[in-house]
Amino acid sequence: LSGGQRQRVALARALVRDPRAFLMDEPLSNLDAKLRAETRTELVALHERLGKTIVFVTHDQVEAMTMADRIAILVDGRLQQVGTPEEIYAGPANVFVARFIGSPPMNTWPGSLTPELAGGGRVPEHVIVGVRPEDIGLGGDGLAATAVGVESLGHERLVTCELVGAETATVRLDGKQAYPQVGETVHLVPDPAEVVRFDAATGERLP
Repeated sequence: LSGGQRQRVALARALVRDPRAFLMDEPLSNLDAKLRAETRTELVALHERLGKTIVFVTHDQVEAMTMADRIAILVDGRLQQVGTPEEIYAGPANVFVARFIGSPPMNTWPGSLTPELAGGGRVPEHVIVGVRPEDIGLGGDGLAATAVGVESLGHERLVTCELVGAETATVRLDGKQAYPQVGETVHLVPDPAEVVRFDAATGERLP
């Protein structure tokens, strides 16, 4: 039997027992990309039809984002964040989650803040600033950078840029949008509403 057929046989055996819940540990890891996508769709449909709880363990964030109602992210046995895929993508609890969820991941750079807030509160002086690739535009008034790589995926392009200080940024552009050539100087314009900040010492997200 092929890998996909063996996976289906194993799933059928579990279904026959009619359990109250299923525990699936990396069930798609040995499948090729096409079969993995097909099986993801089948499992989601099966879950909706049976109405059973499925605990699905995976290291593949695409599987987690496309299949889960809720995601729990663990690192070395420690729970980092629990939420819906949309909540975790839009509001990562810490730097690890920000860099792990998303393909390509969130851009992160070191930064600094004025320690005192208007209300008398205090924020860390050193922070990590994060922004998703789709929340950065290219314009005439922004952070100067050099395009060092362009990946065309048909419906979109991923432009890798190098900023002063050897920091890099990935920008996601619509496939029909004009894009820079490698070596060209560009100006990055992050959407201020989508910029997030993390404590540089703890990695935790700041309000």
